[in-house]
Amino acid sequence: MQQPEDHTQRPVMALGLRLAAAFVLSVMLVFVKLAHESGIHLAETLFWRQLPTIPILLLWFGARGQIGKLATKRVGVHARRAIYGLIGMFLNFGAVTLLPLAEATSLNFTSAIWAVILSALLLHEKVGPWRWTAVLLGFAGVLVIAQPGDGHTPLFGAAVALGAAFMIALISIQIRDLGRTENPLTIVFYFALFSVPVLALALPFVATAHDAYQWSLLIGLALFGLLGQFFLTAALRYGAVASVIVMDYSGLIWATLFGWAIFDHLPPWTTWLGAPLIIGAGVVIAWREHTLARQRRIAAGNA
Repeated sequence: MQQPEDHTQRPVMALGLRLAAAFVLSVMLVFVKLAHESGIHLAETLFWRQLPTIPILLLWFGARGQIGKLATKRVGVHARRAIYGLIGMFLNFGAVTLLPLAEATSLNFTSAIWAVILSALLLHEKVGPWRWTAVLLGFAGVLVIAQPGDGHTPLFGAAVALGAAFMIALISIQIRDLGRTENPLTIVFYFALFSVPVLALALPFVATAHDAYQWSLLIGLALFGLLGQFFLTAALRYGAVASVIVMDYSGLIWATLFGWAIFDHLPPWTTWLGAPLIIGAGVVIAWREHTLARQRRIAAGNA
C-alpha cells in the first residue's frame, strides 16, 4: 500500500516557494492579457494553458521512474478540485482581461478575507474581533478601488476579480487537504487531466488559426502557469495557508511594474489607497491565524 510522504513543516521553504509563485504567476498573467489583446478567446487560452501539463508531467515522472506517484485513492476529491479550479481560472483570467493588472491583482488579494468568511460559514470556526475587523478593513479597500458609481473601475470586472479571489480561498483549503496525501505535481496533473476534456468541448466554437507570436504567448503562459501552480501547491504542502499567503502580496509589485512597462498603465490614486487596506487586512488575518495555531500547539503540548 502506498504510504503518505513525509510532510514535515518547512516554513522557510514554504515562504520561498510562495514568493516564487507570486512572480511566476504575475508573468503568466502578462501572457494571458497579451493573448486576449491578440484576439485569442479565453476558453482557448485556458485549454492551451492546461493541455501541456499532462504530457510534461507524464514525461517528468516517467524519466524518474516515478509513474507510481500518479496513483491516487482520492479521484473524487481531485475531480471536485478540478471543477473549482476551472471556475477559478475562468474568473482569474477573465479579471485580467477586464481590468488593468494592478487592479485585478489587488482585488485578488481578498482571498484571505474570503477564507475567514468561509471558515466561519462552512467550518463553523469561531472568528474573533481581530479577523472580523480585518474583513471590514479589506472590503473598505475594495470599495476604494472599485469606487461604485465613479465609473473608473468597471464594476463587472471588479465582481469577476472578487469571484476569482473567493474561488482561490476555497481551492486553497482543498489543496491543503489533498497535500496531506498527494504529491504536489500529482495534484497539478489531475487538475489538468479533468479540466482539459471540458475545455476541449468549447474549441470547435472558439478556436482560430494563430501566428507565431500568438503561439509564443500560449506556450509562455502554459509553461509559467505549470511552474506557478507547482510552486503554489508545494508551498501549501510545507506551510500553513495563513503563514505563506503573505508572500502573495509581492505580486502587486510585479503587476504594477509589468502594467507600466508593457501596457503603459499606472494605477490611479484609488488603487494606491485601497490596495494597502486589502493587504493590511490580509496581514492581520495571517498574523491572527499564526497566533491561534501556536496557541493550539501549546495547549496540545500541555494536555
